[in-house]
Amino acid sequence: MHGPNSPLPPVILDLHTTAANVNDVTQTLALVNDIAPVAGRPGRPRRPQALLGDKGYDSCPIRGELRKHRVLPVISRRGAPNIQGLGKLRYVVEETFALLHRFKRLAVRWERRTELHDTFVSLACSLICWRRLNKHNS
Repeated sequence: MHGPNSPLPPVILDLHTTAANVNDVTQTLALVNDIAPVAGRPGRPRRPQALLGDKGYDSCPIRGELRKHRVLPVISRRGAPNIQGLGKLRYVVEETFALLHRFKRLAVRWERRTELHDTFVSLACSLICWRRLNKHNS
């Protein structure tokens, strides 16, 4: 958990459910646009500062649109060595997927209705956060 004096900014988790064969990069801007501003101190609401992505998200139009939204794209370029330390940050994303796949119903999507699947994902995220907070407070 990150406190107010922590060097790491808070992590924002947002979710978009799509068909199985939709390329992730096509959903990047919609995902960034749907993130609600983070409430906190008085003044302008905070938006995400950076977007972490692997080489699959490397595209000039995506980088340009992210910069228009004042979001720093931290994305490795194709054909270039990986950004130093990016794997450590991407681990958080991969760990989140692993935690969600512990819920067997989410490992493979069986529900036809998107809102039902999204409800199960929200419930799983809530349980994961509650368990982490419970462990942290113990």
